[in-house]
Amino acid sequence: MLEEQNVVDTSTESGVMFSPIIDAAPTVEKTHVVLGICAMEKKSHSIPMEQILDRIRKTILVQVIIFSEDTILNKPIEDWPSCDAFMSFYSTGFPLSKAIEYADKYQPFLINDLRMQYTLLDRVDVYQTLEEAGIEIPRYAVLRRDGTKTDEKLGLTEEADSIDINGVTFQKPFVEKPLHAEDHRVHIYYPTSAGGGQTQLFRKVKDRSSIFITDSKIRRTGSYIYEEFIRTNGADVKVYSIGPDYAHAEARKSPSLDGKVDRDQYGKEVRFPVMLTATEKAIAKTIAITFRHNVCGFDLLRTKGKMYVCDVNGFSFVKSSPKYFDDAGVLLTSIILENQAPYLINEIPRIVSGHQDKPIKLQQPTININNKSDELRCVIAVMRHGDRNPKQKIKLVISHPRFTELFSKKVNKKNQDSIKLKKPKHLQEFLDLIKEVLNRQEEESVIASKAKELNQMKIVLEMYGKFSGINRKIQMKRQLKKGNQDPNSHSFLLILKWGGELTKTGKAQAEELGRYFRLRYPGDHENYNSILGSGFLRLHSTYRHDLKIYASDEGRVQMTAAAFVKGMLELEGSLPSTLVHLVKCDDDSTSLLDTSSNDNIIMANAKNRLHQVMKTNQIFNDGMIEQLASTRSPSLLAAIKRIGNPYDQCIKVNRRVHSLVKHLEELRESSLEDGRRLEVLEMMIQRWQKLKKDFYDLKSNTFDISKIPDLYDCIKYDIMHNKEYLFKDAAKLHNKSKALADIIIPQEYGITVDEKIRIAQTICNPLLKKIVSDFLHIENNSYAEQECFHLLNPK
Repeated sequence: MLEEQNVVDTSTESGVMFSPIIDAAPTVEKTHVVLGICAMEKKSHSIPMEQILDRIRKTILVQVIIFSEDTILNKPIEDWPSCDAFMSFYSTGFPLSKAIEYADKYQPFLINDLRMQYTLLDRVDVYQTLEEAGIEIPRYAVLRRDGTKTDEKLGLTEEADSIDINGVTFQKPFVEKPLHAEDHRVHIYYPTSAGGGQTQLFRKVKDRSSIFITDSKIRRTGSYIYEEFIRTNGADVKVYSIGPDYAHAEARKSPSLDGKVDRDQYGKEVRFPVMLTATEKAIAKTIAITFRHNVCGFDLLRTKGKMYVCDVNGFSFVKSSPKYFDDAGVLLTSIILENQAPYLINEIPRIVSGHQDKPIKLQQPTININNKSDELRCVIAVMRHGDRNPKQKIKLVISHPRFTELFSKKVNKKNQDSIKLKKPKHLQEFLDLIKEVLNRQEEESVIASKAKELNQMKIVLEMYGKFSGINRKIQMKRQLKKGNQDPNSHSFLLILKWGGELTKTGKAQAEELGRYFRLRYPGDHENYNSILGSGFLRLHSTYRHDLKIYASDEGRVQMTAAAFVKGMLELEGSLPSTLVHLVKCDDDSTSLLDTSSNDNIIMANAKNRLHQVMKTNQIFNDGMIEQLASTRSPSLLAAIKRIGNPYDQCIKVNRRVHSLVKHLEELRESSLEDGRRLEVLEMMIQRWQKLKKDFYDLKSNTFDISKIPDLYDCIKYDIMHNKEYLFKDAAKLHNKSKALADIIIPQEYGITVDEKIRIAQTICNPLLKKIVSDFLHIENNSYAEQECFHLLNPK
């Protein structure tokens, strides 16, 4: 890092002049002012620089001299050209200390303070400067490694989903930035609940700005800032200020979202000018004054009505905006003349009408029907997850002090009766506990009696080789022992669920639906991009579109949401990155989309009556049909007609399940040398053997009607994904189980009209209340006034 030098604060209160002013007034009035450009050739001859300097030259009041790179690097400062105003800034290879020496000796007016550029090269110094100026930044902690201390002695602790640095904890997702601002290798780490992994950012290389890798561990060499990840709906705002009172802002797709750089027809990165709020304009002014930079860029993160500054870039120009070039030409000329020749200010040709970038509300598209103007304010969609593999679960009731200890350790609230374990750390803890108690089965009869189920749980938890919070979870429900009122005497219902993961087909379905959804929005006539549905993408990037994606805590639901938004916004890259950036998954989201305990009571009552009817060994008569199909649903009546005798239909399904298991076992014997084929067959056999065991109870000669949806689910999945392994009667098994499922699945949500309405009300109420609340919020006048700041900048 460059050696920091002493900083002399020579700023004025207004922030316009950042360099010392020579007391002696010139004896002869100047007819023009000389502006020297001192920067590396790539920067001094960039297109934005040339565009702005061309406009400055046209005023005839400022003569521009560009220092050659050879002069800057190889000649002493005494041989550098003389100038009245000095525009100089650091980039890789630039001798900043030499430029400071030149400025100190000849005292030109500095467009940007040179010593302050040392501050900009250290991310910690930047954050500390912003904090002192009262500007909000993300919560952060610093880890400095000098090679003399271990990470433990530096106070670093790394867990699967978090890190702790000297008592400051960051839950994933979090951001890891090198301390040196010129090192752009920024990493973002994702939680296991989102699939884990990390996105690695870097300076743009062709059309890439980041990559996703599956490794979730932080870097163990180097010094870094760690900061909380701010969710911004996948968009960044870059602000470019000229002086303290002018700021131009552009929104772009966040490079961490999918790593693909979207380019227009001219090969430039797609960005959209956006309006800044009054607060954001005040931030731009404060940064310009605090860092003593007349030309300055910084990155702004907008989230939930708040804004955070996450980086100050220093000298930065907008890449392609004729209006900005016009404004910058006039403003820089004004700033230079105000300091060096104020009597020439009135001679500046007016390229633009003013310096202020005032908000102008755009005319919104309207649809005229019967001379009435309507505006589409929002679109609300409620969707189910995509294609998944079969859900499976094991239930076990056990009473043992070690399970009581684990439960007590994990409960968060007093009188809490159930907990869910999904994080890898917690699943590993549960697996370790099962192994521990299984080792005691010879000594403890309680464990011996449950050994079979515990072993099944152990096998499932050891599948895949590693844990992911998305594909397995354990629920522990506390139950008082019958006849025992002692609150400390508990048994636990253990429910291990696995499977139900979104398949490749499911991801493709969701992405395709997202693309279709995007194409429903009217496109615009500007050919800025070759992507179909560009009107919707433009809307999203400008913040006029307040996009919210909610998902429940189910992994398949979260991944469906991520795949959908990936298709809708034409993203590339990993689903974990999309999930973390754009999908809201928390307790509030789950409460909007999940069933409540009240629903469960009504549904349990409906299920009991339904199962009793379906166990009847006779052809459906009028009384049974009335009991089952009081709504007279055509599809329900058709299914009842196909079945005839429900008990007889269950016998036929059961026979075919037995035949399928036998077929799969024979197939396994002939596939012992084919590893991949054997793996698929083992999983199929495991599923179907469990269903075979659970569906029919030989002792009572009864069928478990609740397993029919699982049977249908499994055969449908295998026909779609494992057809080559099935027997000849697979289609018949599918059709017969589907006929039964067509009765059972819809009727589990209420048999009568009144039951269906009551269950629907309790399930949908939280979501509907949220929607109504949002509508009322939109109608609020104060909100409507603020909304103009999220419009496209019309200039």
